[in-house]
Amino acid sequence: MEPEYVSPDAIRDRFSKAMSLMYQQEVPQYGTLLNIVRQVNEECLDRSPDTFLHNDYAQAINRLSVERHGAIRLGSASELNDIRQMFAVMGMYPVSYYDLSAAGVPVHATAFRPITEASLAFNPFRIFTSLLRLELIDDPALRDKVAAIVAQRHIFTPRALELIADNTRQGGLKDCQAAEFVSEVLETFRWHHHSPVDRATYQQLLQQHRLIADVVCFKGPHINHLTPRTLDIDEVQRRMPQQGIAPKETIEGPPARRCPILLRQTSFKALSEKILFADQTAGTHSARFGEIEQRGQALTPKGRALYDKLLLAASAMPTDSNADRQAQLTQVFADFPDDIASLRQQELSFFRYLRGPNRQAINLANASEIGSLIASGHVLAEPIIYEDFLPVSAAGIFQSNLDGDSGSVSRGNPDKAAFEAALGCGVIDEFTLYATLEQASLQELWQALEAEQQPPS
Repeated sequence: MEPEYVSPDAIRDRFSKAMSLMYQQEVPQYGTLLNIVRQVNEECLDRSPDTFLHNDYAQAINRLSVERHGAIRLGSASELNDIRQMFAVMGMYPVSYYDLSAAGVPVHATAFRPITEASLAFNPFRIFTSLLRLELIDDPALRDKVAAIVAQRHIFTPRALELIADNTRQGGLKDCQAAEFVSEVLETFRWHHHSPVDRATYQQLLQQHRLIADVVCFKGPHINHLTPRTLDIDEVQRRMPQQGIAPKETIEGPPARRCPILLRQTSFKALSEKILFADQTAGTHSARFGEIEQRGQALTPKGRALYDKLLLAASAMPTDSNADRQAQLTQVFADFPDDIASLRQQELSFFRYLRGPNRQAINLANASEIGSLIASGHVLAEPIIYEDFLPVSAAGIFQSNLDGDSGSVSRGNPDKAAFEAALGCGVIDEFTLYATLEQASLQELWQALEAEQQPPS
């Protein structure tokens, strides 16, 4: 990229910080949530100062403080295609396909995020992006009405579209253009108190499914939550009521572990916000909330299969409280190894391999496998952080903020082909990305070790 252009990473960083400020202004409880997470993280680091021992510490702390993910909901294929081009300006690409219809939520989705190690380290901002599935609306007349309403709206400002086109034509944006781009696309995600539909239409869509009303009855895909990353989600869940925030009943995802895996999530419940309908009648709408995540290590396909199997077993067990739920999960997940050595040896997780503290000479010819180099301290195996999402957890968060209402929708099947057709490209396979990171670290490690064997010139 030419020096006069701002890097996509820098644009993404600007955008994520602007989005956070906007959401704090729109949803003050989110600012309270950020303070709770910040305090808990500081206490965790005080108790465990070696948390980021093998990382660039300043970079790791910065990443922890800026890390966010958001979520939006779109109404049409054209909106999805346009937003893909918008996210590309910020170096964010569609990773994985998620079908939420099996949980009674009439959407499928992808996650736009950075995909290279350098970009993730700079700012790993992600947006979970759902597309409404019209075919899951049972009433044909209502389905046509929804399509007509969505077809009439334009979710980008004219200037935002011009800047997206400029980025494609120029191969980047200059600083003044980047600043304007952030300002213009922020409007796409802003909350609007005025609805373009009348109250009767809103009620009709609300009765069909609350999420359909949220997608269709507003000018655009307002950001419906932002999510800071915590190092102790159980403590954040405990403290929220102390600060006047009502959390959802249970934490989604795996139980607390010595070696965290995948993703744990919770949230505070959706706010009731005043809106004015097109017929000048007043009402309220509940959709926007604050979420918290605790990220663990990425699992291989083998590890993910074991996770899914255990989660299915746990889901069949009734619970009355979060404490009961976590106890049951802990019991069921006793069958999932909880130490680095077992996770690596059984090929359940992805790892990044680094030069270890033992700098004594190595006879590579006798180093039959990397396990011996790890045991001797010549090599470190560092878990690769999971950067993606869990469909069951996403559906659980959605349902808890839609009063648990699945509404009158058909329970459809995954339709990845239709989603990718709307997107305008294929989604990237998350397992391939993690495997690539692992293999790249191994290649770099072996090159470094081989270089050490060369006699000084």
